[in-house]
Amino acid sequence: MNERTPAQQWPTIRVADWADTRDTLQLYTQVIGKVRMANAPLANHWWNVPLYVTARGLTTSLVPHPSGPSFQVDLDLVDHRLDVLTTDGGRGTLPLVPRAVADFYAEFMRLLDELGVGTPIWPVPVEIPGAVPFADDRQHASYDPDAVHRFWQAMVQMTRVFTVFRDRFVGKSSPVHLFWGALDLATTRFSGRTAPDHPGGAPNCGPHVMLEAYSHEVSSCGYWPGPPGEEGVFYSYAYPEPPGFREATGLPGGARWVDELSEFVLPYELVRTAPDPDALLLDFLQRTYEAAADAAHWDRASLERDAGAPPRG
Repeated sequence: MNERTPAQQWPTIRVADWADTRDTLQLYTQVIGKVRMANAPLANHWWNVPLYVTARGLTTSLVPHPSGPSFQVDLDLVDHRLDVLTTDGGRGTLPLVPRAVADFYAEFMRLLDELGVGTPIWPVPVEIPGAVPFADDRQHASYDPDAVHRFWQAMVQMTRVFTVFRDRFVGKSSPVHLFWGALDLATTRFSGRTAPDHPGGAPNCGPHVMLEAYSHEVSSCGYWPGPPGEEGVFYSYAYPEPPGFREATGLPGGARWVDELSEFVLPYELVRTAPDPDALLLDFLQRTYEAAADAAHWDRASLERDAGAPPRG
């Protein structure tokens, strides 16, 4: 068994223990992400909207503003506060405590106005069935700092492994980023070929959303903090799904295809408790990617780098 340093340990994140906080945090990140989306120019596949894992939590990264200074929104998940930093030296802070989404939304918008970076957004959550507008949502008001901290610690481990996997690919690939629509950490590889129009169907997402997201063939993987795993699942899917993909064999033990999700999943707890979590997760990511790429006849020889090979050029 490989010995793990404290910095390499994967925390327990049982969904049932923090579901209310998870749902509230997701809505907080949607408010923040929509502010980034409203200001940042459109990037391919909506890469202008996600958040990124940092040494203390999550960030928007630097965001331009049409009439004020550029700014950045950080969620400090160690000291549990939201920080807005502006390039003219401004700074505002909002404690992360149990607070209704309606109050979070109002106070965050006020903070942006005070710092000269006020931003109107469409104030309705996306990808959530029966979503309540932010200003009216008093149902979601949970914030368990220990649970949020453990979720961030898990994302630190995932980001480290996802980055190793991403760096094996020399074709077009996304950053490792958190999409706030479903609160999933993901990275995506592209074959370089265009894809058929996506049929859409996500709640409160117009057809243009999925058309942009899936304009080109992808093999995508990530982590989602929800069932069917007790601690969430790692997932892998392809769009368009090539014939034979879901029948792939040779996957690590515990990995399986889920029809309802149209993707392969590997429970987080299997990775967390494995003798070598990194190796198990990388095996799942690699084998499901290979299944997608081979079934769709990707030009793997020109898109991949052997593990440990030096950079080209």
